[in-house]
Amino acid sequence: MADVNAHRRSVLAKKHNIPESRVFDSWRSIVSLPTRVADAVAICTPDRDHSEAAIAFAALGPSLVLLDFVLTLSRLPHPPGKADGDHAPRMYRIERAVQAAGVKFAVGHVLRYTARYRAIKEIIDSGAIGPVQSIQHQEPVGFYHFAHSYVRGNWRNTKEATFSLMAKSCHDIDIITHLMGGARCRSVSSFGSLRHFKKSQKPAAAGDALRCLDCAHERQCPYSAKRIYLDPTARGEEAFGLHAVTDIADIENVADALRTGPYGRCVYESDNDVVDNQVVAMEFEGGQTAAFTMIAFSEAVCVRKTTVFGTLGEIVSDSDDSVTVYDFVTRKKREVNPAQTLTSLSGHGGGDFGLMHAFISAVANNDAAFLLSGTAETLQSHSLVFAAEHARLNRQVVDVADFIEKAGAV
Repeated sequence: MADVNAHRRSVLAKKHNIPESRVFDSWRSIVSLPTRVADAVAICTPDRDHSEAAIAFAALGPSLVLLDFVLTLSRLPHPPGKADGDHAPRMYRIERAVQAAGVKFAVGHVLRYTARYRAIKEIIDSGAIGPVQSIQHQEPVGFYHFAHSYVRGNWRNTKEATFSLMAKSCHDIDIITHLMGGARCRSVSSFGSLRHFKKSQKPAAAGDALRCLDCAHERQCPYSAKRIYLDPTARGEEAFGLHAVTDIADIENVADALRTGPYGRCVYESDNDVVDNQVVAMEFEGGQTAAFTMIAFSEAVCVRKTTVFGTLGEIVSDSDDSVTVYDFVTRKKREVNPAQTLTSLSGHGGGDFGLMHAFISAVANNDAAFLLSGTAETLQSHSLVFAAEHARLNRQVVDVADFIEKAGAV
């Protein structure tokens, strides 16, 4: 086990009875060991280290490598004429490393493993709504979640992490491609911007305050760090995302973190540059269409809303435990209980549990069939995410196949 944070290392080692000789402060220390020490590896490093770690561990030849999502941080195609080596985007180099080593490889696209989207996929594959014609999908991130992760947190800045469509919504683009049954996206356009979380939007009453604890307007601000982290801690409640703010969740340590750390900064004084709203329009090779919306400003926190339109019916799902199928022939609705498909445990609507269950099953049975999100599936959806961001930045409709070719994938 490796973790750069000494406190987390200590807690995990004690909880899981890991001997000191198998506890490290860097994944590189594990890679440098003279012999292989594990049958499987889970890579949960910061995004910027994903590709290097994935390639290094693939070379060691464990039975299975599980990579937290985001294969690479590259945004634009590399120059044409360089289809291999260092000129190819790192996500394609990961695929080649995995193929060369012959290891099983999974990416943490957790929506594929949720009870809800398993149920929707089964309904589509059964033919109950006929061929899919269009999909509408929405991710309401949640106003305080977006402020936590994408204004103050690790994913606030493209140079330190990646753009928000990749960091937050690659799962959503991936589930759209999954529900489309493998059909490839032909063209994509996208619009979005950073509209609110910038200095020009700072309330006049906030004055020159750089931190919430020093702000006279703090009680009227929905993004107040005191309201999000300190007040719940004072009430003995678990504050959202507090594990990222401080290792010790008591009132003194939380207050100190807000005085000195990134999570106490005014959201209008951040170095963030990622968009807080985005729409993506997609046309698939068979003429099917899809529309995706990511929005920061919502009460709901990451509770996706999905509608699938077929020729014989439609599927509507606006929560993790609600899937409704409408039949055009009978003009009747039926409710499907996703919890009957897979138990809903842990985060992402049970997707975290589903992914880890599949991961452990694949290792235990030496069978990659348990995995729904390998390199091929991820390359398809990641390429679409990059193409969508390219379309947004350049305000154009992007031919996805041409984009991929210029990126050095073929």
